[in-house]
Amino acid sequence: MTAQRTVVTALTTPFTADGDLDLPAARAQYAFAARTTGQLLVAGTTGEFPALSEGERMLLTETALAEAGADGVIAHIGAPDAHGAARLARAAVAAGARRLAALTPYYLPASADELLAYFGRIREAAPTAQLYAYLFPERSGLTVDPVLFGKLAASCGLTGVKLSGAPSTEVAAYRAELPDDFEVYSGNDRRLADVLAAGGAGVVSGCSAAFPEPFLALAAALASGADDLPALQDRVDRTVDLLGPSIGRIKHAQHTRGLSAGTSRMTVGDPDPETAAAIEALGRELLG
Repeated sequence: MTAQRTVVTALTTPFTADGDLDLPAARAQYAFAARTTGQLLVAGTTGEFPALSEGERMLLTETALAEAGADGVIAHIGAPDAHGAARLARAAVAAGARRLAALTPYYLPASADELLAYFGRIREAAPTAQLYAYLFPERSGLTVDPVLFGKLAASCGLTGVKLSGAPSTEVAAYRAELPDDFEVYSGNDRRLADVLAAGGAGVVSGCSAAFPEPFLALAAALASGADDLPALQDRVDRTVDLLGPSIGRIKHAQHTRGLSAGTSRMTVGDPDPETAAAIEALGRELLG
């Protein structure tokens, strides 16, 4: 039976009260994701990657691979510079990763030629890996339009892309510039039905790190043509309304269902008491 790849879980990273990486908690969280969606994006935005050292990112990648296997893990190796991203790519592949994701270079602006060079360095460092670009202009400061991205994908042999922020609603425009087998994912986990209708592969969902059930149920219904789509979409909408996009809210939801989400290093938007209570009520509803 082919594993589902329509819903990819963007994992949070648990830290101890002192701010150290809580690897046992991460292992438990990754095992949960492996049992549910079976698709893990590790050390991405939801995982607070800017606050992680390279060594910590590799520890998380190794832990995820042990729990979900190479086919179930996308290791995020994006960095502000090509040298750092290539170094992370080599280390991830050496650890057994076969699927890599890289945020575009960030903080300083980059020209089209510099963008191509950045992904070219990553491709040279990991020539056999499946490589996914990660476009998030609101965080990276770099906008890559569909036409430029089509050239980038062809030049660097990319497998797929995650579209977050403004591009997340432009799946059809990006899809039109890419080969039929190219995997286009949206970071807007509310819009799974729209993404699939536009020819996308699915969504990368931070909310599914806590509550994967609504997203998997909707994905299954869309695949089978079930007639209860409005009710399933409503459940997804309510989940996203409460949790996203907020790492703090997702972690509170993880705690609600007994997952060790730990603390955070970055400013993550912890829920106020009213929102926390609503998340807890949603958890009781979803988990029965």
